[in-house]
Amino acid sequence: NIRFGGQTASFTSLGAGQCFLNLALRANYAAGTPWGRIIFYVNDVDRFYQCALDSGLTPSTAPRDAEWGERYFHINDLDGHELSFARPLSSGADLAPHP
Repeated sequence: NIRFGGQTASFTSLGAGQCFLNLALRANYAAGTPWGRIIFYVNDVDRFYQCALDSGLTPSTAPRDAEWGERYFHINDLDGHELSFARPLSSGADLAPHP
């Protein structure tokens, strides 16, 4: 279901269970450029980040608390797709999609 944006928007967030698929419209898109991100919810963002580092991976951001009510970090997969690992800051948070 569409959580933010829509057919004519340049950014749309789709709900997928308790996760989101964010899509960004890019004029003159070329392979390898950002298209959006997939968000995975995890129990402990900081621990997951440390596991990524311990595995030799290089996240593009460090964990941080976001104004939209999540703690998250980003990492790119081998094809350059941005993945976000997040957790709501409170169990009753009204989550908004990542900008």
